[in-house]
Amino acid sequence: MVELARDADGRFAFGYGGDTFYTAIYLSRCGAEVAFATALGKDSYSNTIVAAAAAEGIATDLVLRIDDRVPGLCLAETDEKGERSYEYWREAEPARQLFELPGWDHIAEELVAAELVYLSGITLSLYSNVGLGRLLAALEFGRERGARIAFDSKWKTRGWRGDDQRARAVFSEALKRSDFALPSFEDEAKLWGDATPEATIERLTTFGVKEIVVKNGSQGALIHADGQNVRVPVPEVIKPVDATAAGDAFNAAYLAARLKGEKPEAAALAGHRLAAEVMGHRGAILPPPKDNGGRKRR
Repeated sequence: MVELARDADGRFAFGYGGDTFYTAIYLSRCGAEVAFATALGKDSYSNTIVAAAAAEGIATDLVLRIDDRVPGLCLAETDEKGERSYEYWREAEPARQLFELPGWDHIAEELVAAELVYLSGITLSLYSNVGLGRLLAALEFGRERGARIAFDSKWKTRGWRGDDQRARAVFSEALKRSDFALPSFEDEAKLWGDATPEATIERLTTFGVKEIVVKNGSQGALIHADGQNVRVPVPEVIKPVDATAAGDAFNAAYLAARLKGEKPEAAALAGHRLAAEVMGHRGAILPPPKDNGGRKRR
């Protein structure tokens, strides 16, 4: 989306946003080979988003471009605790129709062929039943061919138009196809009524998810891997300047570390460190590193 974020002086700064887009950026910065699948218009704002992705080393050949359509719009405010609130205008954004537009079958083929596919609950809230069916089928076929699926069941009731029962049903289908679950405990408690992170893990294992990381803010993360639960505390509790994308950055660092063969505990520490860095900076995207020589391109 196009994002307008209000600064302390009351003026709005132009940017671009989206939870999975943030994760794609940080995955690329962590050295992963990344492509991002979405649909945009052919307007100047869409061009800016595509250029921003390309500048981060993210492949853009899976971005469908549609005539006479523009991205969604987000207005963001940050409070004194570093938490952001949003207002959205995104009902007509082309990303909602990604799996119904001409070219959707190519997107599905690439998902099936990928090493890892990452998506979120916000991703799922965009699509119609037709789009969801096509996406879920692609994930299932991908797993049969060796792809791993990572899912952050990020939940915003407004995105589901208040239909939490539908959200739970759709999330359940995604979890059945997931190898990694990366939820935040706050969301799981609100949507499912989980009393503890341990309860979240117990519930998610019933879907067959083998590796689970429950993010719980300053209380660290609870990992379930190889049949065991391990708590990984944050190295240092910080006062956030802006908490936007902290969880998305954690997911990126965690998955990048696991793709490199690191153990879950070490991956969680990498996630904590990157999330802390993001929280200490105003805005979701840190300034680009000076040396990107080790970053892969697709």
